[in-house]
Amino acid sequence: MSELVRVERRAAVAILTLDRPERMNALSWATVQRMGEIGRELASDPSVLVVILTGTGEKAFCAGADLKERQGMSRSQVREMLSAYRSELTWLEQSEFVSVAAINGVALGGGLELALTCDLRIAAPLASFGLPETGLGIIPGAGGTQRMARLLGESRALDLVLTGRRIDSSEALTLGLVNRIAPSAEELLESTLKWLEPVAGGAPIAQRAALSAVRAARRLPLEQGLDFERAAYDRCLDSADRDEALLALSEKRKPRFLGK
Repeated sequence: MSELVRVERRAAVAILTLDRPERMNALSWATVQRMGEIGRELASDPSVLVVILTGTGEKAFCAGADLKERQGMSRSQVREMLSAYRSELTWLEQSEFVSVAAINGVALGGGLELALTCDLRIAAPLASFGLPETGLGIIPGAGGTQRMARLLGESRALDLVLTGRRIDSSEALTLGLVNRIAPSAEELLESTLKWLEPVAGGAPIAQRAALSAVRAARRLPLEQGLDFERAAYDRCLDSADRDEALLALSEKRKPRFLGK
């Protein structure tokens, strides 16, 4: 039996790997619960600045709900599962660290919704994406309609949700669904780590302040957002890391940030 989700630490980076290759890394009830447990553990660790979520193998990042398991569920159990998606997975967009989906293969249905919960997304060249739910008589139920519309705009979101069509990495990059494409599947993780080096090695207070300020733009009117930004800036201004950055600049060396 697989571990469901493997966890690896590399300094300030935590790498989570969905580990159900025999089910295309699908989201079973146990997998979702395990993700929630891991999220609570990581959220209590101030040394974590980046979380990378990926899948085992090159075939699938996550194929969505475990349909074999879902077929045996009652309607009330399905509703409970949808609630669990919200309670156990949204830490990816609410915690103080940056979350990144490293999409190594297909990201379909709930798998794509899981990737949308992350702050950033990078894809392997042959990865593919889709929300096929309407073809199954349902709609995306793990935040797909809401996060897709916020990320891509209503028109583009409707195109993908209503048609259920699958798109490749190139179109996903053009639409803004992913931030970048790795040179190859084999280099996906290392490319992700290289991309996020400025975050993992940066000033923790500033990184968290910037993350919270940008996230606040989703929900706040401009004037309130500007007030939020100013308060976040003030936290950085009062930090020892800010003084260290100025000192390092004058001494022509790399700053040593301590998160203080």
